Amino acid sequence: MNTLIKISLFSGLFATLFFYSCNSSNQSKEGDADHDSTVVDREYGDSLALQEPMATEPTNKYATIVGWKDGAMPKAPKGYKVVKFAENLNSPRNIYVAPNGDIFVAQSRTQKEGEKDEKIDARNIFRSASPNEVLLFKDANGDGVADEKTVFLEDQTQPYGMLILGNHFYVANTDALVRYPYNSANGKVDATAGEKLVSLPAGGYNNHWTRNIIANKDGNKIYISVGSGSNVGENGMEHEVRRAVILEVNPNGSGERIFGSGLRNPVGMDIEPQTNMLWTAVNERDELGDELVPDYITSVQAEKFYGWPYYYWGMQVDPRWKDRMPTDLPKSLKPDYAVGAHTASLGFAFNKAPGFETGAFIGQHGSWNRSEFVGYKVAFVPFVNGKPSGKTQDFLTGFVANKEKKEVHGRPVGVAFTKNYMLVADDAANVIWAVIPEKGK
Repeated sequence: MNTLIKISLFSGLFATLFFYSCNSSNQSKEGDADHDSTVVDREYGDSLALQEPMATEPTNKYATIVGWKDGAMPKAPKGYKVVKFAENLNSPRNIYVAPNGDIFVAQSRTQKEGEKDEKIDARNIFRSASPNEVLLFKDANGDGVADEKTVFLEDQTQPYGMLILGNHFYVANTDALVRYPYNSANGKVDATAGEKLVSLPAGGYNNHWTRNIIANKDGNKIYISVGSGSNVGENGMEHEVRRAVILEVNPNGSGERIFGSGLRNPVGMDIEPQTNMLWTAVNERDELGDELVPDYITSVQAEKFYGWPYYYWGMQVDPRWKDRMPTDLPKSLKPDYAVGAHTASLGFAFNKAPGFETGAFIGQHGSWNRSEFVGYKVAFVPFVNGKPSGKTQDFLTGFVANKEKKEVHGRPVGVAFTKNYMLVADDAANVIWAVIPEKGK
């Protein structure tokens, strides 16, 4: 196995996302993942001045997780407070808020057979056994602190996406979409009557193991995100069938079609409330230097192609495919908005609570394939009339503990909203944070 392939085995989980704050007062004294303005100008927005491939040598820089000690907490902008919604969890990855206010959390991580718990850092924090469960939390008084925690579903297979439609609770496992009978009146599920609706590709190179789900506004279609099985198709495109795509199915699993393709690792998804368009956050490829290729958020147009692995950012040719491009490729659409190379955009949610600005909030899990840390924050992209408008801003920061020592407190990932506040999953520190607007905000 050559060096390129060895490196790319880690690319999916940890490609990360970066944005410099428009409000410098939120930066951590210990050194947040900030960069100079020239990098920012090239790496965010809808119009980019991209560097040439390999302008810098690909570099691996892994973070060590130190946790949140001595009262340390993430930092939100003025007018918001941060509290621990829940702690002492076991790799909380994704959050789903039900219509009745119940809060579901998928606990899962990369599962590698036969591996034991190891040192906690960005290379192997996911190498202990996956919990494979869905937890149910309740916050009866809406203060941002969970009052009750129960195990809702067990014995899943790396669950990530969750959804309630009618009388069913859906779970997107890494290898299948499954649904269970669900009583919306009392919030109970029949865990013994799971029904496999759609088989999903899994196995082999599987850093991109997360499968997210969301329904359209009418509730008659379900979208399933499936990441690629490699960094840039180096194992052969025959291994990428139904990968790097968003699938569309009916609620009973029938009628599958590829809704969007060429999306290297689409994880976060949400419906933009003004246009009802599906949007996703996509982790782009690695090993082309510090500033390529930018992760992005984009609306997903039906049956369109977004480039992976042959193109990036529209029709930019990936040099690793330059001399062997297929001749029948469709046009590659340029994404709507770049959010920085190697920032690992995993969480994605439009605001759904009073006191938050209109736009998209992005959980940036943090970099590994870059000479300086980027990401490790929740970024905000303002929207006007259903489209990004203006510069990316830092929203929740302070995750980098000590840049020189390569230490981080945790890694933000899933983002969701209740009717009162934002929730952010920190799967490395095993905490869920609530960000609450202060009165009058």
